[in-house]
Amino acid sequence: MIHHISIPAENPRHVAEVLAEIWNGKAALFPPNPGSYIVFPGDEYGSAIEVYPLGTELVPGDGDEQVAFVQKASSSRFIATHAAVSVPTSQEQIEDIGRREGWRVVRCNRDSFFDVIELWVENWLMIELLPPALAQQYIAFTRPQNVEKFFAPADLMTTGS
Repeated sequence: MIHHISIPAENPRHVAEVLAEIWNGKAALFPPNPGSYIVFPGDEYGSAIEVYPLGTELVPGDGDEQVAFVQKASSSRFIATHAAVSVPTSQEQIEDIGRREGWRVVRCNRDSFFDVIELWVENWLMIELLPPALAQQYIAFTRPQNVEKFFAPADLMTTGS
């Protein structure tokens, strides 16, 4: 289970506030990295999204030191990192929020397996949102027997034991 993910943003506070609205959660300062925020939906899994200033890099610490946050002056706006996130809000609510923010929102079908709502945060970072009905489609598709059929022959699959 993934409990949290970090994403970059040009305006971390605003992005955190909008994501908190969509997730029916709360946004707060994230003290380990100045200028960063964290969004919690308040679920039983401890789910969260950390929102860092664009250009933040995570670099390994020295010796036994923990990760260090480094701010770079320039960074590409488009990245491969994205997340699929279940949300309690409806497609219509997400579309309304996207219109208000001027962010691209589009419902997409993923190869006839499941649908997602692409929310393009600040029009450059994609988060796949799964309202309740779409979350059920996604979960059905990701059942082990379906994943094995789609992604690899059974003899290539390994377990994490």
